[in-house]
Amino acid sequence: MTDYIANLKDAGAIDANRFGAKAANQAMLGHAGLPIPKGFSLDAAAYRRQLESIGLLELAGQVDGLSGEEQRHAVSKLRLGLFDSPIASDIEKPLLIAWRELCEASGSKTVVRSSSLSEDLADSTFAGQYETFLGLNNEAEFLTAVRACWAALWSPRALRYMESRNLDTLDMAMGLCIQELVGGLTSGGGMSRMADGSMSLSASWGLGTAIAQGEVVPDRYVLGADGTVIETVVGRTVHGQNCAHHSGSSSRVEQDNALQPCLSKVQVSELGQLLRRAEEHMGFAVEIEWTGNGKRQWLLQARPLQMEDQRSSTPDPGSRKAGVRGQPSGVGWASGKACVINCECELSRVAYGDVLVTRVASPSLSQILPRVSGVVAELGGSTSHLASLARERRIPMVLGVLEATMRIPDGADVSVDGVIGTVNWR
Repeated sequence: MTDYIANLKDAGAIDANRFGAKAANQAMLGHAGLPIPKGFSLDAAAYRRQLESIGLLELAGQVDGLSGEEQRHAVSKLRLGLFDSPIASDIEKPLLIAWRELCEASGSKTVVRSSSLSEDLADSTFAGQYETFLGLNNEAEFLTAVRACWAALWSPRALRYMESRNLDTLDMAMGLCIQELVGGLTSGGGMSRMADGSMSLSASWGLGTAIAQGEVVPDRYVLGADGTVIETVVGRTVHGQNCAHHSGSSSRVEQDNALQPCLSKVQVSELGQLLRRAEEHMGFAVEIEWTGNGKRQWLLQARPLQMEDQRSSTPDPGSRKAGVRGQPSGVGWASGKACVINCECELSRVAYGDVLVTRVASPSLSQILPRVSGVVAELGGSTSHLASLARERRIPMVLGVLEATMRIPDGADVSVDGVIGTVNWR
């Protein structure tokens, strides 16, 4: 299309050095014949050109050499400049042309997804650390989303993640993946290779945001290597979590025991085939995000999957008092003192080596992962963003544990098996 833009059907769109791995992987899946939404990618060079046009390119290259208040001021200036400044005309003009063509070809609203050059890699997924904007249907919304994705590169959350992975800001640049909004009746994730050789799918009603953010317990489907459904566990809808200290309110939606799985056996089988094909074409175990409308499914993302090679062996917890099961993140075994928190404003209580027991498995909790030995969450599933971040660090995590914050005593000795999905305490 232009020097900055490539249709996902174009051969050049698979270049991760230009468009970031998230966008490049989408193009790769499409070229392999797998179903992806129509769309195009914006080169990370456009991000650098935008910095140049607003006079901040030099400052961006100096951030690593600054410290304290000077660094905070520089980062703030970069974020505000990227978000508030008009997009350079040599970027905006072809960008709007490509967006209008996409809207006309698809007849639907659009999505803008971050695709950083450091994102969706084997050792740095950045899961949930950047921005995605759904349902954009006018030019003003679209351009705002583009600027917001650029600015998110300098968000405190993303910078803390980079620091924890020993990444330099000099290597940062933001590509974008712009696609039609599809599906949305059911959405979820998948992992192509669990510790025992099985595959795992997660699914919930609606768009996949709630699953990614760890706000619901999705259905979980375990498939054999041949695609046979081995196990189906229906999820729970528990929502409306707020900080009880600051907002004074929280709500719980009662579980409907009669709730049926949101996917049919045929749909599970079809998704299992897509998962296997994605692994085959990418050449390594993958974690996917998908969405469907009841008649067909689309792949929205595929990234390297961090997974244990074999089933862990849980040590004898001794005089075990109680135990529960949940959805395993897929890696590790650990033990420690339970630190039960009910909202993020309590995170300062978490000591090094504690097992964090919490309600929502939000990716904003990534800041606490270097401190804990394990995580137990009432909500979330194996394909939530926080589960991906925990797998990177080989931190065991069990999600979807009913009433974990009420059942597990604060300070109890807890063991967490992230491969089998068990939590024991005494």
